[in-house]
Amino acid sequence: MMAAALSFAMMAGAIRHMVDRVHPFELAFFRNLFSLLIMAPWVLRGGFARLRTASIRKYGLRGLISIVAMLSWFYGLAMMPIAEATALSFTAPIFASIGAILFLGERMGVRRWSAIIVGFIGAMIILRPGIHAISWPAIVVLVGSAAVAGSIVMVKILSRTEPSNVIVTYMGIYLVPLSFFPALLFWTTPSGSDWAWLVFIGAVATLGQLAVTSAYATTDATVVLPFDYTRLPFAALIAYIAFGEAPDRWTWLGAAVIAGSAVYIARREARRSKTHVAATAAATR
Repeated sequence: MMAAALSFAMMAGAIRHMVDRVHPFELAFFRNLFSLLIMAPWVLRGGFARLRTASIRKYGLRGLISIVAMLSWFYGLAMMPIAEATALSFTAPIFASIGAILFLGERMGVRRWSAIIVGFIGAMIILRPGIHAISWPAIVVLVGSAAVAGSIVMVKILSRTEPSNVIVTYMGIYLVPLSFFPALLFWTTPSGSDWAWLVFIGAVATLGQLAVTSAYATTDATVVLPFDYTRLPFAALIAYIAFGEAPDRWTWLGAAVIAGSAVYIARREARRSKTHVAATAAATR
């Protein structure tokens, strides 16, 4: 999950770098196109039989939810500081945790809730609602966060029966045409080094998708979601180095709170895993 967080932070930095030359909706299209092309050798090597599935409707629903999330996120990144947009996107784990309980039947104890809520408080420390007016781009990012939550739930459902590579490939199959038509409305033909940046966006997005899908397939969504908060320190560092967007003290305080929640849940789950292993070994003696 932390590998995914770093990949998505790098993608955010590349998007910000490109928005002056390519519209966010067109960037979303090329992100999907190159992601699909990256997965194509895997499909061709094993044959299209690898993509045989009984979950085609679930993939379609995930595609519709994901296009809303992606267009909203790309637009928000174009109009807001990277760290601020990233902080707003942290509302997604809250929505997703509720969705995991309602639709996945996952159980969530007080400590898991506490870790996610503390991480969310860290994001709110950064945004300080009530002190700063919430802008239209911020509202768009919030809508996208709700859609991301829906996509997270769908990934968890699909990962019960579908391999990670298949899930990521189907995302590209659906999102390439779905993102092409919005891109046409703002189309400008990329030139020169722009193509290298577009390939890079597709590559890190694919790496992030593979990593996050594998994380959801490994354990409960409510366990891995807190680690998504590590995107903020990664994004803040990239924004500072590349664009001179220096986070204020509230951003760093919020980031410390967020990191603390992720470290806490990691240590707790590690202890629980050791206890479970020891109990299982004792029961089989």
